Amino acid sequence: MSPDLRVRGTDPTTGEPVDLAVSGGRIVDGAAAEAVTVTGFVVPGFVDAHCHVGYSPHGPATPAEAEQQALANLRAGALALRDCGSPVDTRELVDRDDLPVLIRSGRHVAFVKRYIRDLGVDLDDPADLPAEVARQIAYGSGQWVKIVGDWIDRDIGDLAPLWPDDVLARAVAVAHAAGCRVTTHVFGEDALPGLLAAGVDCIEHGTGLTEQTIATAAAQGTHLVPTLINIENFPSFAAQANRFPTYAAHMLDLHRRHLDRVRDAVDAGVAVHAGTDAGGYIEHGRIADEVIALGQVLGMRRALAAAAHEARQWLGVPGTEVGDPADLVVFDEDPTQDPTVLKRPALIIRAGRVVRGQL
Repeated sequence: MSPDLRVRGTDPTTGEPVDLAVSGGRIVDGAAAEAVTVTGFVVPGFVDAHCHVGYSPHGPATPAEAEQQALANLRAGALALRDCGSPVDTRELVDRDDLPVLIRSGRHVAFVKRYIRDLGVDLDDPADLPAEVARQIAYGSGQWVKIVGDWIDRDIGDLAPLWPDDVLARAVAVAHAAGCRVTTHVFGEDALPGLLAAGVDCIEHGTGLTEQTIATAAAQGTHLVPTLINIENFPSFAAQANRFPTYAAHMLDLHRRHLDRVRDAVDAGVAVHAGTDAGGYIEHGRIADEVIALGQVLGMRRALAAAAHEARQWLGVPGTEVGDPADLVVFDEDPTQDPTVLKRPALIIRAGRVVRGQL
């Protein structure tokens, strides 16, 4: 049985006071007389808006490994996860109070030989994309589906779009008709106009954003998850691409400009969120590193809000209203003054239960 709590302090995203009562695992209206008082700098649990529970450096994970990945995120303060594609069935990890909230996007939808082997569903015919999107909506949580927008085309030796624009438009329409949103993996420049014209709801990575596509994304309300700590791997990707010098040079150029692209997007009004891309090259449980990296672009106060309050609202995950599950992260020091504080939370509370730290 979780103890009654009174959580008091300051919200570092706003500087405003926090005074929350917790009973039965939820935020309630008024603290019990015997509630244990917790004080500090308080945020709702962070959201890792781009990770892959069930994927690991060796490929598809076992069910036990997938559970441990979710736990690693929980202990880091990422109490909600948007799983942007997994090669294994993670439905048993959904609706568990001992794990983060898990929003499943099903599997990546890609074209044959145009994505990471064994990670997504590889279609032989681009015309099959709308039907596969419908299948992945049913298989996932029904809230998001993931389309791979670009990848290296070995015939041309560089990044290139995977889908014709008309097929993309039909696929996105299928998702929207089902009340599902579409996110897309995209590194380069060329795929973005077609993806945005189709009406995708979120861009993952977005290193190839241009002034024009940023303006379109801002006008349409398209969100961006730049996965900053994973973009740091671009130089190593380039170094391994000896057979494709054009692609290697392109990846290095995208890497050089990626922080400027995020700043430009934010300045234009594009909503940005924190996502680690954990599962392959990035270990799970690194939300603090991603928020710190995002803080270098947005400033720490805005980065914290983007990774907590704003991401929860965007994804429809409860926050800190009466009746919401008590999912909170508490720090002894102000992370806006010392971002490394994010790596040492004093308390992590999931559904009213302390999962890290001591009362």
